[in-house]
Amino acid sequence: MTSVPTAPRASPAGRLRRWLAGRTLRGRLIAGLLALLFVACAAVGVVTYLALRGFLLGQLDDQLTAASHLYEDCVNGPPARPNDDQQPQGPQGPYPQHDPASCANTPGQAQSTFSAALNSGIVTAARITHGTCHLSVADDVALERLPANGHPYTDRIYSLNADYRLMAVRDGSTILVSGVPVGSMITTLHDVELTEVIVFSAALLLTGVIGTGWVRLSLRPLRRVSATAAEVTGLPLASGEVDLPHRVPDADPRTEVGQLGAAFNRMLGHVESALARRHASEARLRTFAADASHELRTPLAAIRGYAELASRYSGTLPPEVEHALARVESESARMSALVEDLLLLARLDAGRPLESAPVDLTRLAIDATSDARVAGPDHRWQLDLPHGPLLVRGDEQRLHQVLANLLSNARTHTPPGTTVTVALGPAAGHTAAELSVTDDGPGIPAELQADVFERFVRGDSSRSREAGSTGLGLAIVAAVIAAHHGTVTVSSRPGHTRFLITLPLPHAPA
Repeated sequence: MTSVPTAPRASPAGRLRRWLAGRTLRGRLIAGLLALLFVACAAVGVVTYLALRGFLLGQLDDQLTAASHLYEDCVNGPPARPNDDQQPQGPQGPYPQHDPASCANTPGQAQSTFSAALNSGIVTAARITHGTCHLSVADDVALERLPANGHPYTDRIYSLNADYRLMAVRDGSTILVSGVPVGSMITTLHDVELTEVIVFSAALLLTGVIGTGWVRLSLRPLRRVSATAAEVTGLPLASGEVDLPHRVPDADPRTEVGQLGAAFNRMLGHVESALARRHASEARLRTFAADASHELRTPLAAIRGYAELASRYSGTLPPEVEHALARVESESARMSALVEDLLLLARLDAGRPLESAPVDLTRLAIDATSDARVAGPDHRWQLDLPHGPLLVRGDEQRLHQVLANLLSNARTHTPPGTTVTVALGPAAGHTAAELSVTDDGPGIPAELQADVFERFVRGDSSRSREAGSTGLGLAIVAAVIAAHHGTVTVSSRPGHTRFLITLPLPHAPA
């Protein structure tokens, strides 16, 4: 039988560290304060209890010693006087104090004082002051084992149902035992314990309430820092012009939290300056791209026109010249497409609004897939559409370009025979429309998936350039969908690649 290894149990210190790690700073400070106060109260309580117990026990031992001396003096009788030939006689014979049983009532003995005498290990007398006592067998055994050394011991006398402080002394062949009850001392100690528990519990409760308020007040500047940081994290810092007016108020540099707030404010100032420089650089780059794209359109159109004019020459051209003219037309067309894509991205980056009109995504998917089927007859094209139209508000031309780019991407980067499925339907909750393009091709390399929507990113540079790809198709998809307040994501593995577009649905159907 194979035993299953069990995980080692965590030590108390490890469990405490994990518990503290899951608590806020305020909770840890209050817990630490209460723990320190609890240790201090416990130490004071223990020291007070031990000191009081020692004091009361000392008083009890003094009382026991006095009771033992009285009992011993009574049993031995009064001291002999000079020229006395015999001891004085009482009305009932010899002096009565010589009887150990009668000596239990010696004047000066406190109430409930226990007195006993043992001869040859046998209890011959046992009484309490102004009372009787019938010892049990266990009491006899306990008294017989009591050392006769004049030192006090605490033991229980079961016949009296009480604990006694006992002292045994030897008087010739007789052992005299005296005892005083410890019940009053125990009662006093219990009262002290109860008082300490009540007082210290009230002190802990009061300290917890006051300490919570004090810690909350002390950490208020830190909460301001946290609130300001939360506000900053909610700002769109990825792109565009960013304004950071948020600052931590009342950052007093005389305190540690104030120093943190001042450092945080300085950091926000540096971040704001860096974002401003980045925005200025992006604005200059967009302006350059837009201007360059605009200026390139005219010479590119002229080049294409002259190339077409030369190719219409009625005479016979050398094969090399015909090939050169064909390459000029092909590359100028490719460069014109690149310029148009760059110009479109520059306009989208500049935040220029697109058209906003009802767009039927069902009809859009049918038209774009039909065009893709004509361009790629070697692929299998499938549609999964709703029964009726699905309307969103947006720019129909740009949304058609988005779907055309995705279908062209699937056709270009998958082998013949690949199945490409265009699916459309409402998302859960009917607040958005979901449009997806799925293929069972080889997939996108994992290292490229994070950057697939960036500009000029190609999975296969050589093949992409042969097919005339500019590397801007998916970047245009992401920019157009973002301008429509939607999202586009990709998930890919060998045999399954899916681009999912989510567009918000209008509140009221058109």
